[in-house]
Amino acid sequence: MVAGLSQILSGLALAGFAGVALWLLMRPRERMAALMPAPRLLVATAAATALWCAAVAVFGPGSSQSLVVQPLRDLAMLGWLGATFWSSRGPMSRPLRLILKMLATICVLTLLLGTAAYLRAGAAAEPWMAPTLTFATMLVAVGGLLIIDGGVRHAGAGQRMPVMAVAGGFAMLWAYELNAQLIGALTGQTASTLVALLPAVALLTLPTYVLAALDIGRERMRLSRTAAMRTLILLGAAAYLILIGLTGAVARMFGGDYAELAQAISLAVALGAGGLLLASARSRAWLSVMISKHFFEHRYDYRAEWMRFTATLGQAAAGGGEDDRNLYRRVAKALAELTGSPGALLMLPGASGAFRIAEQWHWPVGIEEGAILSLRSAFTLQETSHIVDLDAERRGQGNEDLAIPDWLIADTRAWVVVPVLHFQRMIAIVVLHRPAVSRALDWEDLDVLRIAGQQAASYLAESQSQQALSEARRFDEFNRRFAFIMHDIKNLASQLSLLARNAERHADKPDFRADMVETLKISAGRLSDLLVRLSPRERGPAAEAGRTLIEPVLNEIAVEARPRRALFVGCQAGLSAWADSASVRQVVQHLVANAIDASAPGTPVQVVAVAEQGRVRIDVIDQGVGMTRDFIRDELFKPFVSTKESGFGLGAFEALQVAQAMGGTIEVASEPEKGSDFTLWLPLADAHGDAGIDARVMKVASK
Repeated sequence: MVAGLSQILSGLALAGFAGVALWLLMRPRERMAALMPAPRLLVATAAATALWCAAVAVFGPGSSQSLVVQPLRDLAMLGWLGATFWSSRGPMSRPLRLILKMLATICVLTLLLGTAAYLRAGAAAEPWMAPTLTFATMLVAVGGLLIIDGGVRHAGAGQRMPVMAVAGGFAMLWAYELNAQLIGALTGQTASTLVALLPAVALLTLPTYVLAALDIGRERMRLSRTAAMRTLILLGAAAYLILIGLTGAVARMFGGDYAELAQAISLAVALGAGGLLLASARSRAWLSVMISKHFFEHRYDYRAEWMRFTATLGQAAAGGGEDDRNLYRRVAKALAELTGSPGALLMLPGASGAFRIAEQWHWPVGIEEGAILSLRSAFTLQETSHIVDLDAERRGQGNEDLAIPDWLIADTRAWVVVPVLHFQRMIAIVVLHRPAVSRALDWEDLDVLRIAGQQAASYLAESQSQQALSEARRFDEFNRRFAFIMHDIKNLASQLSLLARNAERHADKPDFRADMVETLKISAGRLSDLLVRLSPRERGPAAEAGRTLIEPVLNEIAVEARPRRALFVGCQAGLSAWADSASVRQVVQHLVANAIDASAPGTPVQVVAVAEQGRVRIDVIDQGVGMTRDFIRDELFKPFVSTKESGFGLGAFEALQVAQAMGGTIEVASEPEKGSDFTLWLPLADAHGDAGIDARVMKVASK
């Protein structure tokens, strides 16, 4: 049944590839040449595959006759791959060229040898033909996969995806054949079912020829470095299996039982290689360098390295370790990991301008005390943006103008000096530790370190800017607080000055002396409050919010203002606000002082407090000069804007800020020459309490 199915599939594959070969041959040559390199070789490949399918259909899959024709098919496939990948990005690499020539030679020799042997022996093939042809087939399959892997990875931007699909079809066919032959070599028996299904696999590759000729899709295809590494691992495993299979075949050919010896040798080699890689960091580093050097076009996988570099710089997590929270250490770590260095030093400018060691990441002990980079060296590095190869400096091949310090030259662990520049300003210097496997710097290392240093510099510059901004904010907060204090001191000075003038005339009156003592106590208390407010540890105005009775606060303000003006105070009985009493007093004092200043002598000032619309309303009403609407809208609550000759312009601004901090606001109604009405709105204590009770009731009900 399997043989019949294989024969049917072989006939279909023969018809399909013959038809595709004729169709490709009839298409315009110019059109085909514009779509892909070497179009005629693709026609030859389809024709050779059709011939191989004919041999499989006539003699059966895995027969000596089909194995004789198969090198012709493989030779055509290799020719198309060589022409395609040669023209995609210039000359192929030397290893790929050698592999291609070797495989072509094997195909030609196998084809000639097999044809000669078959013609001499006739239909009865000689016993040695099948093993020899099978071995040659396995070698060509492995080499073809290597060529496809290298060619696809290095394919240029102009390489279209359909062309890559044809190469993928070749890889699928070779991989299937290799798998079938390996199973046969390992088991000692032909994998007849897998071999019989070879025509089916060939049929699956047929659409890729049509796809390439129609130019469907223009996406570039390139293996990632991870996929390439896994491909190499798979190829290594395949080579190992081939070696084991060949060893078994040779043992059976010469006779004797070498199974235990082969197992012992394989186990010793596996354990030795694995143990060496696990225990020795130097061995792992050497293997990484060798793979990057001989298997990849570039030393760095730029996408993966840049993602890791950026993640390291930005990984400051609240729960992370010290390395995560320290940006300077993260910069040293990111640059070290980029080049495979086990450690790094980061130097920052000191007060004198020379750079000193500020942070280190996994750098061994032994740094000299007072190790610095002189100001002259720093200027040279900043001007030239030069990345210093310390090994070249030690050999006397460096730049003498750099004046690298002796301690850095003497420490052979130091490998590279990287200036971290931000807009031609050197923010830091990073010294990288020598990798486990020392190597010379090349242009790729220099470019990567230069760009990475610039990106790290942007992080450091932003961090330094944030620190400077935070410091400026603290100064600004102190200056603003001091400005408010100066405003209040001015008011106190005016009050004490007025008290002193009245004392000259009324010092002999007992009532005046009692008022004077009370006023002095209040002024002393306010001065103490001002000192507390000047402290950087002062709590916010609304930090002590609670139920505050309004009437006692207004009465205290009336007593304080009595030397200047008698106030008319009216307050709803039991009225209380949810606010800080000292802050309420501060705001109303500002409003009352402004009302007195704006009113003519003897003109009354009224302070009225009521509950309205669920809030506390405190009105300070005067009959003074009033204000225009434009002034109220544009200038009243702006700092440092005042209509008084000696005013600071901070009273109304500070009063509004404090009121808003308590959840309230200030409303103004005024007309020129008709007086003003300043309304302070505050949260009503009863409404605040009811809201809290309602919230607690709803929370309990929800449970």
